Amino acid sequence: MTGYLLRRFLLVIPTLFGIIAINFVVIQFAPGGPVEQMIAEMKGHGDTMQRLNGSGSVDVMPTGDGAYRGASGLDPHVIAGIKKMFGFDRPPLERFEKMVLDYVSFDFGRSFFRDDTVLHLVLKKMPVSISIGLWSTLLIYFVSIPLGIAKAVRDGTRFDVATSAAVLVGYAIPGFLLAILLVVLFAGGSFVQWFPLRGLTTSGSEQWPMSDRIIDYAWHMVLPTVALVVGGFASLTMLTKNCFLEEIRKQYVTTARAKGASERRILYRHVFRNAMLLIIAGFPAAFIGILFSSSLLVEIVFSLDGLGLLGFQSAIQRDYPVMFGTLYIFTLLGLVMQIIGDVMYTMVDPRIDFSSRPH
Repeated sequence: MTGYLLRRFLLVIPTLFGIIAINFVVIQFAPGGPVEQMIAEMKGHGDTMQRLNGSGSVDVMPTGDGAYRGASGLDPHVIAGIKKMFGFDRPPLERFEKMVLDYVSFDFGRSFFRDDTVLHLVLKKMPVSISIGLWSTLLIYFVSIPLGIAKAVRDGTRFDVATSAAVLVGYAIPGFLLAILLVVLFAGGSFVQWFPLRGLTTSGSEQWPMSDRIIDYAWHMVLPTVALVVGGFASLTMLTKNCFLEEIRKQYVTTARAKGASERRILYRHVFRNAMLLIIAGFPAAFIGILFSSSLLVEIVFSLDGLGLLGFQSAIQRDYPVMFGTLYIFTLLGLVMQIIGDVMYTMVDPRIDFSSRPH
C-alpha cells in the first residue's frame, strides 16, 4: 500500500503541470484580457492613471502579445506601462516558467483587481464554501443511504416506486432554480420571510453568546443547503439501492438464510459492509464535487462570498492570478481526495490490496 500511495503522489506532479499548461495555452487566445479592460476603462472614465504610478509587474500574463483593441489614441508609453503593471511585457514561456516555479512554493501572486494575494483570498473565502459543501454532503449521505437500503429491501413495491419518482423530480430541478424559488417563498421574496437572505451570519452576531451564534449560523444555512441537497439525493439513493440489491442476490446471502439467520442480521452484518464499499469510498469525491462546482449559482443567489463566487467574478474580470491560483488549488485538492478515497477503500474492505496493482 505504501508503494502504491507513493506512486499516486508522484503522479500528482505531472497531472498538475499538464492541467496548468493546457489552461495557460488556452488563455493565450482568449480575447478581452485585463490589459484590454484597463484600456477600455481609461478611455471610458479616465480615472485609472493612478494605478500605473509605481506599479510593479504581476506574476501571470496569459494573453497574446498582439495589439489591443481600443488602444488607439493612447500614449504608447501608457500602454507599455499597463502591460508592465500586469506582467504582460514578458514572453509567454517566461511567464509560464515563473508561474510554475512560484506555484511550487504556493506563491500565487496578487489579484489584478482586488489588491490582495490570491492565497489570502482563497483562505478567506474557503470557510463559506466548506460550510455549504460539508453540510450538504453529510445531509445527502444521511438521507440517501437509509432511503436506498429501504428501497432495496422493498424493491418493486409502491414505496420503491413513489420514492424513486420523488428523488428523480428533485434531481430534475436545477439547484439555482430551486434556490430562487426558496428565496421567493421563504426569504421575503413574495410570501413569508422565515429565513435570512444574505450571508451565513447576522451582522453584529460576533458579540452574541456562542449558543446564539450557532443557532444563527444554522438558520442561515437552511435554504442554501436545501437548494443543494434536493438534487443530490437521486444518484446516491439509486447507487445505494443497486449496491444492496446486487449483494442481496448473491450466494452467501442465500446460504445465510438457509442457516436460519434473520433478515436484519443478514442485511446489517453481511450485506452492509460489502454494499457500502463504493458509497463510503466515494465520499471525498462527492464532497469535492459539491464544494467546487455545485455551489456556484447557489452562492450567487444567496450572496454567499465563497470560492464559487470568487471564481465566477475572476473569470468575468479576467483576473488571471486568481483564476490560475484557484485552479491549481482545486486540482490539487481533487487529486489528494482521490488518493484518500483509495485509502478509504482499504479501510472499508481490507481484502482490497492496491499494492498488487501493476506499475
